[in-house]
Amino acid sequence: MSPESQFEIPPSFIALYLEPGRIKPHATRDVIAARYEFCEDLATMLTEHAADVKGDLKVTEQDVLVRIHRGLLAEASGVDPKEAQWVVTRLAELLNWPRLTSSSEPGT
Repeated sequence: MSPESQFEIPPSFIALYLEPGRIKPHATRDVIAARYEFCEDLATMLTEHAADVKGDLKVTEQDVLVRIHRGLLAEASGVDPKEAQWVVTRLAELLNWPRLTSSSEPGT
């Protein structure tokens, strides 16, 4: 394992790789670390875009998060649905916005 992969992966991200009733992830640490880095970078890169959308369109923070979540659910986004939800949650944390509520999420 390389030294740069020794960083801490949040339990909320590791949980994406746990099957119900299991305690061991279904992917290796290296795979999980690579996916975490990708998703963390994606959330960080989306912060400026999200703030711009909120200001330019004069919509609520929840509206912005819903729009971004919908975009991340597209196959070409590079993330699966669980990762998409994690990215949107992390984006809200980075912007100090309320988390996307279940009543605001697409399909609910």
